[in-house]
Amino acid sequence: MNQSETGDLVFEAIAQAVAGNASEAATALMTIGQNADTNLMYGVCCAIASAGTHALELVYGDRAPKHGTSDMYVLQELEPGAIGADPPKAFAVRFLTAYANGDTDTCLALFEAALRSSDDEYVSSVCALLADVAGIYRLALDR
Repeated sequence: MNQSETGDLVFEAIAQAVAGNASEAATALMTIGQNADTNLMYGVCCAIASAGTHALELVYGDRAPKHGTSDMYVLQELEPGAIGADPPKAFAVRFLTAYANGDTDTCLALFEAALRSSDDEYVSSVCALLADVAGIYRLALDR
């Protein structure tokens, strides 16, 4: 699978997820996963997080952190321990937050940790990232 085909499938997965078509989004993501190596899947996660960063900027508007300043997105847990209790969800929110803040070292470390987990947890982590980004886009569209 070449980069263009992968990009098209990432776009398809995001579009279908935002539209609420979970099975179509899963099919696009599964097609990528079956034809991708580790490096490509890291790039897919970064592409999804890039879309998520754009969605966050749409939601927050003028209040979004400004690039080139010390402003940052922060992760605030409303219920202590809730994120840590769900490793795929933890991956998703931490990866997106790190990516949105330009912290590529943390993104890579999170991805590598997901890779070292079970196959099911790894797949669930990537799916959780896609689901979170789709949710943020839906929120942006509702505004």
